[in-house]
Amino acid sequence: MTDSMTKETRLTLIYILIAFTFSVAMRMIWYYNFIDVEAFKFNGQLMINTNDGYVWAEGARDILSGINQDNDFSPITSAASRLTALFAYILPFSFETVILFLPVFLSSLVVIPIILIAKGLDNLEMGLITALLASIAWSYYNRTMIGYLDTDMLNIVLPMFLLWSIIWAIKTNEDKYLIITALDVLIYRWWYPQSYALEFSFFGLILFYALIWDRKNLYNYKLLAIMMFAMINLDGFIRFPLVLAAYYIFKQEKLQKYIYYILAISIVLFFYTGGFNPIWGKLKIYVFKDVVSAGEEGLKLHFYSVMQTVREAGHIPFETFANRISGHVITFVLSIIGFVYLAYRHKIMLFAVPMIGLGFLASVGGLRFTIYAVPILAFGAAFLITEISRFMPTNKLKYLSMIAFAMAILYPNYKHIEEYRVPTVFNADEVKILSELGSVADREDYVLSWWDYGYPIRYYSDVKTLIDGNKHLGYMNFPVSFMLTQPQNIAAKMARLDVEYTEKAFKVQDKNKNLETSKKVKLFSNIEEMTKDYGFSDTNDFLLSLETDIKLADKTRDIYFYLPFRMLNIYPTVNMFSNIDLMTGEMKQQPLFYISKMFKQEKNILNLGRGVVFDLQKQSIKLGNKELPVKRFVTTAYDENMKLQKDIKVSSSMADISVIYMKNYNTFLVIDEKIYNSLYVQLMILEEYDKSLFEEVLLNPHAKVYKLKI
Repeated sequence: MTDSMTKETRLTLIYILIAFTFSVAMRMIWYYNFIDVEAFKFNGQLMINTNDGYVWAEGARDILSGINQDNDFSPITSAASRLTALFAYILPFSFETVILFLPVFLSSLVVIPIILIAKGLDNLEMGLITALLASIAWSYYNRTMIGYLDTDMLNIVLPMFLLWSIIWAIKTNEDKYLIITALDVLIYRWWYPQSYALEFSFFGLILFYALIWDRKNLYNYKLLAIMMFAMINLDGFIRFPLVLAAYYIFKQEKLQKYIYYILAISIVLFFYTGGFNPIWGKLKIYVFKDVVSAGEEGLKLHFYSVMQTVREAGHIPFETFANRISGHVITFVLSIIGFVYLAYRHKIMLFAVPMIGLGFLASVGGLRFTIYAVPILAFGAAFLITEISRFMPTNKLKYLSMIAFAMAILYPNYKHIEEYRVPTVFNADEVKILSELGSVADREDYVLSWWDYGYPIRYYSDVKTLIDGNKHLGYMNFPVSFMLTQPQNIAAKMARLDVEYTEKAFKVQDKNKNLETSKKVKLFSNIEEMTKDYGFSDTNDFLLSLETDIKLADKTRDIYFYLPFRMLNIYPTVNMFSNIDLMTGEMKQQPLFYISKMFKQEKNILNLGRGVVFDLQKQSIKLGNKELPVKRFVTTAYDENMKLQKDIKVSSSMADISVIYMKNYNTFLVIDEKIYNSLYVQLMILEEYDKSLFEEVLLNPHAKVYKLKI
């Protein structure tokens, strides 16, 4: 190795160390902002700040304990859980510490392929600036910050390594990059099964390049074939030997004439194993999503689609889009210009276009996709900076200009990090309730709540749930939404039915596993199964029958309701999933629900904002231009023993509107009779529960747990 090569390698390692340290340091800002907040701690450590993180933590916990039960959906076979469990096992830290800090170090690895790509372009300074910007840009930081235990902590790292290996493979035509590229694909697919879309895009671009510009180069077809073997829709234990076999063949000179046949076989295998099906499935969900989803068989029920309520899957404004990718609109525009110029100067960088394309899918698919464009467009900004610095008259000015420009593009992202003080998923009091519930409930019992809280409930209470961050399709959400928004007697019946039908479905699925397709029992949604079993052809009639004394399914386990106060803020969203005519798909009229935490009182007039005014003397409520009588005015407050005290004043028994003032929360509610009588309002806000149906288990101002008696 020559002195110049040694110097370049040393400088590469130094730049990687600088960028990695910088990335880690920026992510520690959140930690030092909240280290003294006891409400954010559990077992002496700060809790994580993403709901989804709890599913991987649950899987890792169960791997380490060696205990999990059937149908609990603990992801013990997932890569994220296995890697988390591995680090928790080998590191001398508490489990809570590992799941908090793991995203910091894994996500910061992105600087390595970035700088290695820049090394291949003979521009290490560009690599350093790119790595600094990409590692902390809004979108990447938000989804890889400390406490954000999710697959995103490697979801950009791995494709960047794949991009690096592809670039170096095309650039050098060295055989070692064939196996490196294939291994990149295998690891990426192991970590993130949804990686097939990006892998397929890379494959398509390489194929286009080979056919148009380098058709006679046999190496390109080797690369395509080995990638395709790594991408086919089979288990990794099958794909890995196929990759090794292909690599062995490619190394044999006498077998070179069979390369085209091997490529053809790999492509046939890809489509034969359904390799393209998952790509189309994801496009339908994120790009061609519908508000209402309907079944194609049976009663053809219509359900509200969850994708319309998930922020990360919604449309975003241009400024937000640009900020999330580059930190500022100006930086974003310059990054695009810079990347176009970079691709013009180094055409090999065109292989990065699929990541930009996936990032730009955010304009229709939602903000979660912006993360893919971050490192690629960071190259554009960094390339412009290094190109401008070349015109400086001295080396000193050259490096000073690079530092100044780099600081300018980094500053908006640093300010975002400084101000991005997201709280933990739950506070200590909420977790205390769940932890205590875990000692009360059996592992086979169900705890019912909205899907946002499904993963944390399973992690802290070690129980089953009906819906969670992955299991929340419209037909799954409908029964839970129905329970939370209906009167107690109706909600109780639906809770028992949905749990028992869920368990019944598990048994049917188990029996179907070894049966021929023609002999398998066809299962529909629980609601449809209930409708048929109770002798109805119209689900609306079945739902009405819940108001009567119908015979319920036999009880096989206990059911608990977990009702956090924080659910109040999403109650209208929760309600939407059952506020639909399942037979026609038509949305019903939204009930009255208004929440106010910013209000002003002048004598007997309470201005609750947005045209809502409550006249205390007349006991009437003004909603815009309408003035309506108030049925009851309720005040709730907790005494020194944390017992709820209520003052209920009924002024007009025939009215439909109630006003609730929750003193300790400094919150007003204006709701109609439907919502007032709902299970959530009665049990969580008022603690007015039917003792023949429920019994209180754990209560505090942040969350309440009731056990179903029937």
